[in-house]
Amino acid sequence: MTYRISRSSFLRSSCRFFSTETTLAPSLRSRAKAKLAEIDSSTPFSPALVDTFGRKHDYLRISLTERCNLRCFYCMPSEGVELSPDGSLLTNDEVIRLAALFVKSGVTKIRLTGGEPTVRKGIAEIISSLNGLRQFGLRSIAMTSNGLALHRRLPQLIENGLSHLNLSLDTLDPFKFELITRRRGHDAVLKALDVALNSSLQSVKLNVVIVKGLNDAEISEFVEMTKDHPLSVRFIEFMPFTGNKWDKKKMVPSAELLGRLTDQYPDVYRAPDELNDTARSWKIPGYRGNFGFISSMSDHFCSSCNRLRITADGQIKVCLFDAKELSLRDELRRGASDDELLDIIGRAVSGKQEKHAGMEDIDVVTNRPMILIGGYPSFRPYMTPKPRNTFWPPFPLPQPLSIRISHPFSTSAPSHSAPSLTHIDEHGRASMVDVGDKAPTKRTATAVGRIYIPQIAYDLVTSTHRVDDAHPEPKSHEEQATLKARRKGDALTVAQLAAIMGAKKTSDLIPLCHPLSLTKIAVTLTPESPNESNEGPVPGRYSIICRATVSTQGKTGVEMEALTAVSVGLLTVWDMLKAIAGREMEIGGIMVSQKSGGRSGDFQRGTLA
Repeated sequence: MTYRISRSSFLRSSCRFFSTETTLAPSLRSRAKAKLAEIDSSTPFSPALVDTFGRKHDYLRISLTERCNLRCFYCMPSEGVELSPDGSLLTNDEVIRLAALFVKSGVTKIRLTGGEPTVRKGIAEIISSLNGLRQFGLRSIAMTSNGLALHRRLPQLIENGLSHLNLSLDTLDPFKFELITRRRGHDAVLKALDVALNSSLQSVKLNVVIVKGLNDAEISEFVEMTKDHPLSVRFIEFMPFTGNKWDKKKMVPSAELLGRLTDQYPDVYRAPDELNDTARSWKIPGYRGNFGFISSMSDHFCSSCNRLRITADGQIKVCLFDAKELSLRDELRRGASDDELLDIIGRAVSGKQEKHAGMEDIDVVTNRPMILIGGYPSFRPYMTPKPRNTFWPPFPLPQPLSIRISHPFSTSAPSHSAPSLTHIDEHGRASMVDVGDKAPTKRTATAVGRIYIPQIAYDLVTSTHRVDDAHPEPKSHEEQATLKARRKGDALTVAQLAAIMGAKKTSDLIPLCHPLSLTKIAVTLTPESPNESNEGPVPGRYSIICRATVSTQGKTGVEMEALTAVSVGLLTVWDMLKAIAGREMEIGGIMVSQKSGGRSGDFQRGTLA
C-alpha cells in the first residue's frame, strides 16, 4: 500500500515519520501481524532467539573476514588495527555449522559481510553450502560488498544461491572516491552495479553513508539513479565507532535530507517497507526504484530490531553499538553440542537492551572498530597487522571530517585537532593555500633519488671521451648507441643543470605550489658501483644518486622544489642514456631526506638505501 502527501503537509508528515512515535496505518499493521502469524505457524522458532522484550531474531549477519581492499575513514581508526592471529577466524565448516544451527532455530535471512566478504577464500563454496539450508527455512542469502572485485565473480555467486546484494558507494565523484577509500576503483564499483542490475538477483540496494560537507550535496544524483533502474538507494547516517572521529556535527539527520529532496521532488510519496526493515522508503512517481533512510542516530529502529551478528573471529554480538560479546568459536572448538551452543546464544540474546544509547553516549572506547564487527553497510578499509602511522593514511579528507593524520613534511603548526586536506576547499575543489598570515623564515629541504643503470652506461658517464667527427664510423649497434649518447654531452652535467631548472620551475609544473624566490639550489649526481672485496666484484647494481638541497627565505617550505629537482635530474639522466640503456634503467627511492625551518620543525630521515 502507498499513499501520497501534499507539499503543504509534507514536512509535518516527515517529522512524524522520523519521530519515535511513528505508528503503522491500521491496514499495514494488520498485514504485518498476519504475516508474522503465518511465519510463526509454519516455522518453529527457538526461545533462544527471543529477547526479554519479545523481539524475534530471524536475521543473522556473518562477517567472513577482517580484511578489505579499501581503506575508508569511518570503518577503521587512523592508527590502524591488528588483524586477528592466524587460526582465530572461523573456518568454512564452522561458519556453516553455526549458520545451520541458527536457521534450524528460526533464522530466515543470512547476510555475509566483512571486512570485504569477496576477499574471503572459498566464498562461492560458502554460499553454495548456505543454499543447502533452504530446506530448513532459509529464504534469503544476502551479501554486502564494496564491489571492487565483484563484477566478474557475481554471476557464479548468484548461481550458487546469492539472492540479495547491497553495494556500498558513498560518492559518484571518482576523486572523492579516492579521498574516502584511499584507493582507486570507482569504475569497478559502477561495473559491479551494472552487472547486478542486469542479473536475476531479487534485490539490489546501494548503501550511501552521508557525511556533512563531504557527500551530502550528491543525494539528488543518487536518487536519479532510481529513475531507470529497479534500485533501492539507502542514505545512512554517519555512526560512531572506535577510532572514526565521529562528531555530531558531521551527521546529517535523515529528516533534513528528506526535506531537501522534497524541494526537488514535490510528488515524492511514502513506499511500503519490508518487515523489520531498517530503512524507511520513499518513491518518486514514474521512477522504477526507490530511496530510503537508515536513521540509526536521529531515529533509531531498536523496537523492531531482529538482527544478530557473528564476527569473523566467532563472537556473537546482539547489538552493533554494544561492546559485550560471547565467543561461539571457543565453544565450537571445545566440542560443544548444538544444544550447548544454543544455550550460549540464548544467554547473549537475553542480555540485549531495549535500545542502544543516545548518539552522544555510545561506547566508542571498548566497542570494536567497524572493520572488526562487519555491520556498517559500507566500505571497509584494508588492514595491516602492524600499521605504520608515519605515512598512513596517504592523504587526509576535507573538513569537517577531522581524521587524525601524520604530516611528516607539513608546513602547518602542530595541532591536537586533525588537519584537513589543505589544497581542497569545503566543496571538494582544488584551492591554493593562503600563507599570507605566516612570517617569512629560513627553510631548507633535501631530497634524494636513484636511477639504476647497466654497467655500459656506468662506464660511459664515469669516463671522459672527446667526440671526434673524424673518427671512423662505428659499425656495431652498441658502438652507434654509445656514440649517440656521447654526442649529447656530459650526461651528469646536463642532468645537474636540468635539476636546477626543475627546482625553479616547480610552481609551473605543480599547479597549487606557491612560486618561491629560492636562495640556494645545490644538486649533485654521484655514480655508484657495486661494492668490491678481495675476491672481486660483489653482485649488485650500478646506479647514480641525485641529491638536491633547496633553500629559501619564505612563508612555505621547499620540499616540493627539492623533490622536483631530483625527479627532473634523474629523468634527464634517463634521456641522456636511453640510447644504450633504455630497457634496463629504473628510477626509484625519491624522497625527502631532510628539512628544516617552518612551524612543524626539523625532520631527518635515514640514509638512502
